[in-house]
Amino acid sequence: MLGTLLKSGVPVLTALGVVRELAGNQVLARAIERVSEGVRRGAGIAAPIREAQTFPAMAVHMVRVGEETGRLEDMLIKVAGDFESEVRRLVKRLMGLLEPAIILIMGLIVGFIVVALLMAIFSLTEVAL
Repeated sequence: MLGTLLKSGVPVLTALGVVRELAGNQVLARAIERVSEGVRRGAGIAAPIREAQTFPAMAVHMVRVGEETGRLEDMLIKVAGDFESEVRRLVKRLMGLLEPAIILIMGLIVGFIVVALLMAIFSLTEVAL
């Protein structure tokens, strides 16, 4: 969000305020508030992000490089794309593991029901003797 806002011409402090308000995570919102305070002090964005110790090291490094080269917006958008693809890959991997687990659990449930029915049938035949 921050990269898109900055690329659209929104001032840094305003963009950080918007991102903080839209962050669904309270820890992340507090970290963005500390970054905003650092920007107000004139420390830039990379140093407060590193001090917050909430963001991944790769994101901090890329923000620092973007800040030094004057292409912060592009680097923020690239970081977002990289993390989005990483999350998609992780979700795909977890779903790949979840499918066999669900099949196994359903098989156990069906097997339990079949065994319970057979036990009931066998117990009825024993009573008749």
